[in-house]
Amino acid sequence: MSTNLTAADRALPRLHGYWRSSAAWRVRIALNLKGVEWSATPVHLVRGGGEQRQPAFLRLNPQGLVPALEIDGLVLTQSLAIIEYLEETRPAPALLPPDPAGRARVRSLAQLVASDIHPLNNLRVLQQLEGRFGLDAAQRRDWYCHWVEEGLRALEKRIAAAPETGRFCHGDAPGLADCCLVPQLYNARRYGCSLEGLPELLRIEAACAVLPAFTAAAADAQADAVAGA
Repeated sequence: MSTNLTAADRALPRLHGYWRSSAAWRVRIALNLKGVEWSATPVHLVRGGGEQRQPAFLRLNPQGLVPALEIDGLVLTQSLAIIEYLEETRPAPALLPPDPAGRARVRSLAQLVASDIHPLNNLRVLQQLEGRFGLDAAQRRDWYCHWVEEGLRALEKRIAAAPETGRFCHGDAPGLADCCLVPQLYNARRYGCSLEGLPELLRIEAACAVLPAFTAAAADAQADAVAGA
């Protein structure tokens, strides 16, 4: 974990994350959309057995998972909980619709990615598939893509069928669901998963890709991004 922080950095909210972590990526997008200045403390998930398992990080999050956000004198964990906190404490621009039905829809779309697709395919699961169950790289990829493709097809159907869908997942402004969608599509491509039959999701991704909040949050734009890491 990096500790080379300036005094200015220490005064800012500090996001502990990994450049390619989709959970940390969601929070980066949300912080940027909210216009919150923040500093980054990289936590390398592979090097040295994983910096998230070292005592310094475990004091922040005993679960040993990124992201962790230090903000307002608090340490927050779990990406969706962090984004909801930002929404409640920094309400503009809104990442959730004003109506209960709309908020329920957006939360459902976000959780389809963050609670159903992602947990089956994150690093610790892939490491268990390799180390404990002996799956080779091709078998791990098959596992990964099965769940990603199944989940994204379901998300596509929900997005395509809903009148609430606009330029983005809900309406014409980016929100919580878009924060979850973009990193998941990146990781789907990284593992060679099929994105056939997902025109609405790819259209929304393209709309996000031109926004500075998304481009600045992208994995390859992070200071700790290293080819092959």
